Amino acid sequence: MTSTGAEPAGGLRLVDERGRSLTLSSDGVDLFRYVYGPWDRPLESPRPYFHPLRTLSGRTVSLFRPWDHVWHKGLAWSLPNVGSQNFWGGPTYYRDRGYAQEDNNGSIVHTGFTSVTLDADRVTVDENLSWVASTGEEWFTERRAFAAVVEEETWTLAYSTAFTNVSGATVPIGSPTTEGRPNAGYGGLFWRGPRSFSNGRVYLEGRTGGDEMMGERGRWLAYSGDHDGVDGSSTLVFVDDTPGDEPIKWFVRTGIFACVCPAPFFDVVRPVEPGETLRFRYAVTFADGDTGPDGAARIAEAASGITAKLLPFLDDDTAQGASG
Repeated sequence: MTSTGAEPAGGLRLVDERGRSLTLSSDGVDLFRYVYGPWDRPLESPRPYFHPLRTLSGRTVSLFRPWDHVWHKGLAWSLPNVGSQNFWGGPTYYRDRGYAQEDNNGSIVHTGFTSVTLDADRVTVDENLSWVASTGEEWFTERRAFAAVVEEETWTLAYSTAFTNVSGATVPIGSPTTEGRPNAGYGGLFWRGPRSFSNGRVYLEGRTGGDEMMGERGRWLAYSGDHDGVDGSSTLVFVDDTPGDEPIKWFVRTGIFACVCPAPFFDVVRPVEPGETLRFRYAVTFADGDTGPDGAARIAEAASGITAKLLPFLDDDTAQGASG
């Protein structure tokens, strides 16, 4: 074999900016930066997030701290109505007075990695976190794990969270919709897309649409949007990989901006008893181009069950992810 003298692309590379972030690159393209030590203001409910997120070709498919909602941070586990606390950021919606900014913005704090493993085609992360109320009290402890696996044309993020109520009291988890605001059931693994993705295409188990998909149920949902500056599109395929019989409701918007959230607390309050653990699993596949509904369905089928395969060290025997 004759060398060209040029350094090869090198496959996967993981950089740990100690105390701040993990960055995964594939053949020279940064696929994600996972910021586990955020420096946000308390009002923005500091919590770990993925941003930027990119496809294999290097197209950015996430947005950070947009002016309209500065607490939106790429892809992040975020919950707005957790008892009296807000782990979403910004104002809280109340049934009797609408949105109000209170001194109730909690934070999700990284307390350590159990393991960070880089293999030839994937990275696997096992993390511990603490949910701290605005009063300084610890309400939940969380075990979070995620893996990113790179294939020839796509890459997939498998994500799992298990959080345990250590507050000593029952904590109800809901959404603005459970407080009375229609079609505002956001809360969970929330993604904010680039500005250019506004008015994108939503594919939901054989249907194509936009804002009218809000609150619909399905095992998976895909969002395809167009990029500024290049002639091209990208597609994100979200799969609810949480064990359960009933498909999840989706919080999705296309018109005013692009966002997707599998929303387990969309319109049902879930009381979490002291010592109780809730578990959720999701997969997100990132693809260059507009896959269309058929391509999205194939990707979703391939990703279904991937969290159990990539994160086998997590015990899901007592999964309690379904709301209600």
